[in-house]
Amino acid sequence: MAEISFDDFLKVDIRAGTVVRAEPFPEARKPAIKLWIDFGPEIGEKKTSAQITAHYTPETLVGRQVMAVVNFPPRQIGPFMSEVLTLGCSDEDGGVVLLSPDQTVPNGSRMH
Repeated sequence: MAEISFDDFLKVDIRAGTVVRAEPFPEARKPAIKLWIDFGPEIGEKKTSAQITAHYTPETLVGRQVMAVVNFPPRQIGPFMSEVLTLGCSDEDGGVVLLSPDQTVPNGSRMH
């Protein structure tokens, strides 16, 4: 495992946000859900797609706080422009489990 400096870590801007809208993404090559996430007044609402269909449906995601990298460049995913990278871990079967604060925090709160 390659080590990084603390300054390298600080370059990755990971923030908490609340999912305000979620829709199926049938055009994606692998099953995915489109998300619109509110990161508060400084960053605003950003959109992304996530391969999280093993444990989530669009209906169960609205109102949920998630963690995401907000300073990657936008990436085209088929017909959809992804603006942030939502974070998760794989369970033992490979399904993605979203990372989220264990208590409610203000949208836009930076991970440290």
